[in-house]
Amino acid sequence: MSAQISIFQLLENLHHARVLCIGDVILDHFHYGSVNRVSPEAPIPVLKLERKVTMLGGAGNVVRNLAGLGAQVNFTSVIGKDPEGAEIKRLIREEGLVDMLLVDDGARQTSVKTRYLADGQQILRTDHESIFTLSHNIEEKLIAKAVQAMQSCDAVILSDYAKGVLTDKTIVELIRAAKIESKVVIVDPKGIDYGRYSGADIITPNRRELFEATGMPTDSDGEVTLAAQSLIDKYSFGSVLATRSMDGMTLLKKDGGLSHLRAESIDVFDVSGAGDTVVATLAAAISAGADIEDAARLANVAAGIVVGKVGTAVVFTKDFLTELLHQDQINSEAKILGLEPALDRLDKWRRDGNIVGFTNGCFDLLHPGHISLLNQAQDAADKLVVGLNSDSSVKLLKGDERPVQSELARAIILASLSAVDMVIIFSEETPIKLIEELRPDVLVKGADYTLRNVVGSDIVSSYGGRVLLAEIMPGHSTTGTIAKLGRDAI
Repeated sequence: MSAQISIFQLLENLHHARVLCIGDVILDHFHYGSVNRVSPEAPIPVLKLERKVTMLGGAGNVVRNLAGLGAQVNFTSVIGKDPEGAEIKRLIREEGLVDMLLVDDGARQTSVKTRYLADGQQILRTDHESIFTLSHNIEEKLIAKAVQAMQSCDAVILSDYAKGVLTDKTIVELIRAAKIESKVVIVDPKGIDYGRYSGADIITPNRRELFEATGMPTDSDGEVTLAAQSLIDKYSFGSVLATRSMDGMTLLKKDGGLSHLRAESIDVFDVSGAGDTVVATLAAAISAGADIEDAARLANVAAGIVVGKVGTAVVFTKDFLTELLHQDQINSEAKILGLEPALDRLDKWRRDGNIVGFTNGCFDLLHPGHISLLNQAQDAADKLVVGLNSDSSVKLLKGDERPVQSELARAIILASLSAVDMVIIFSEETPIKLIEELRPDVLVKGADYTLRNVVGSDIVSSYGGRVLLAEIMPGHSTTGTIAKLGRDAI
């Protein structure tokens, strides 16, 4: 990362990103099961279905990744007036942070892809869709919604899956409007005619797409660079970010700036949707204030994370923290850890004879009461671990208006305190699973609890640990502070 912005700053700033995504939304069905025999009717495997998952695909997967990073998203697409279209609306609402600007088209069938998987591998895919360009009326509605939404966004993604939503006219009009409003346009392309994307700021073809669009070889660094340069020369792109699977990425800028980014993942499990993750991370990072080089580096890390997951997976900010720690891009003594590295460090602490304390909470808008609790917890142990509720679990506990600060911001603030030796973000409503894994010697909660009501007290007591009820400093609460701010604002 550049000297101007640290990795922590960039990840935190993603929550302030505002991105508009326009493209083909697809409903993805995943049918998981096992294959133990061949059909007697034909030489084909018999899949015993065990579970089904439905999620947003196509441009919808870009939106999922943007929401996973905490970005605020405007999403514009076209769906059919059918049950599948209704399902897409429901899934978008579940993502949160997404302003849904969909156009209903009674003449169109919502695109559906159904994948059948056994032991983590796809054995069949079926597509159910109607592919044709938009009518003039629907096209005008889509453009109008997108141009209006553009006013409140910093970056614009055109996610082209060649299902007919991004017509030539739509693309030209949106790029022109973005230029007028000084918005960055990032295109995830499809097909071989890149002239339809002329003037875009960034285009993100994969290696095969780059070869098909240019007819030039794309095997080596030099070949990819020459092919990318030909696109810039021919279509006036600001930059080309070519994704190259196991070989990483190549970023070539119009001014000649060149970066070859090596792949960040060793174990590739599933590349489905990796391009969506790249374009989403790139747009969110640029919207959050990163330059294109830093945004590309973050997108490269995101790609390495997502190919290690199954299906069209999503990358979250906490995934970055775990991955960057693994790569030693964050100091090895960093306090914000995932569970596995946390357990390794606890083993070392215990070998050195340290007593490990644990407390947990939301710690939203840190106040003197929090500090008092943490200091008392530190006094009771040699090393203090803090379990921090994720943003999703805070919402479950406190309501949709909370947290005020993102999980990353809260984690960084806690990690900066001398009383705290480790921070672990957990997504469950209670820290019971975390306590079972960590097995702290001392469990600390405020004296507003009773021993019976402290989550995990029975577990800690069962192996000889103790539970400490810390004194409460009266007059301090995040809820009270927020209420006071609301009264003062009236």
